[in-house]
Amino acid sequence: MSHDPSYLLLYVDSPEASGRFYAGLLGREPLQASPTFVLFALESGLMLGLWSRQTVEPAPAAAPGAGELGFKVAEPAAVDAIHADWQARGLAIAQPPSDLDFGRAFVALDPDGHRLRVFAVTL
Repeated sequence: MSHDPSYLLLYVDSPEASGRFYAGLLGREPLQASPTFVLFALESGLMLGLWSRQTVEPAPAAAPGAGELGFKVAEPAAVDAIHADWQARGLAIAQPPSDLDFGRAFVALDPDGHRLRVFAVTL
């Protein structure tokens, strides 16, 4: 029996504000939205949930912004193009495009400080 993960949950201060942020970033509307929880279906089949840090049970032990989403792209040029787009949208950039051991990447931050890593593997 397989037990593959099907949901990724990020704890956020304001699900409504984070829902608007991710709707713009992902180019899609949420499947479900309430004051304490917003749910997106991703093309991969994974579900992205944004849950109010104040109402999740049990209370999270992780510090705010402890999560990271990875966005794999096909080539290094796409990393640079997405960086330019996200920078123009006003996203905070924690790491500019850089050549790392595995390939090219940059890291932006969502409104709660969760890391959004865009990368292309060039090994």
